[in-house]
Amino acid sequence: MIDGMFDSGAMPALQRVIQFTQERHRVLAHNIANLSTPYFQARDLDPSSFQAALREAIERRRGGADPAAGPLELRDTRELRFLPDGIEAQSALVHRGVLYHDRNDRDLERTMQHLAENTMVHSSAIELLRGEFQTLSAAIRGRV
Repeated sequence: MIDGMFDSGAMPALQRVIQFTQERHRVLAHNIANLSTPYFQARDLDPSSFQAALREAIERRRGGADPAAGPLELRDTRELRFLPDGIEAQSALVHRGVLYHDRNDRDLERTMQHLAENTMVHSSAIELLRGEFQTLSAAIRGRV
């Protein structure tokens, strides 16, 4: 019964979005920390491949007996391995085409843009998940 409350509706998708943005934030922060390191090449996680995997999992779940219930089973991608309690990520090199004299391909503006976009997606997913928990809490208290 309890499991059915947490793996139905939008909760599983929101949890996966939060896990992905958390991993991507780690990769982007690593890029910023090594911005002036000679020979450092930036890495990133591809949001579009994650979105495609999430979209496929949602479509498969919609085709089931109860379209809003059941676990959300994402298939592993080249960069991401989906575990029951998280995501294991292998970031890929980002080739920006410009190498500086120290063989570093830094691009602070683009990295900060990716970080800001990732932060907005993460914050939005957390707010939506918070709303799901508030609705669930109200239903448990009988105030729906």
